[in-house]
Amino acid sequence: MGEMPEKLESFLRSIGFKKTELRIYRLLLEKKKPMRITEIQKELSISERSVREHVVNLYRKGVFRRQLIERGWLGYTYTAVSPAELFENIKKNLMKRINELEHELTGNKE
Repeated sequence: MGEMPEKLESFLRSIGFKKTELRIYRLLLEKKKPMRITEIQKELSISERSVREHVVNLYRKGVFRRQLIERGWLGYTYTAVSPAELFENIKKNLMKRINELEHELTGNKE
């Protein structure tokens, strides 16, 4: 699971994934363990705000799983889904959006 195939990375770039998003995904794939925003930020030497923005966006796209942690404070750790699962999530999301648009354009009122 630790590596992202080159073809998948190329595909992700073609559908709008940003360079930093790919770096974050690659990092979590390689680490193979849950990471907090601050840990990701330190590893990649980019601003915490930028990491937070990208991670939340990627979580919403199905790229990461997150787990609530409580250690005197509340926060999340993030784990990368496998490249195969990521591809399946993207396919499902695209098909859902395509079907919704098709439904809207053809005026079907099921």
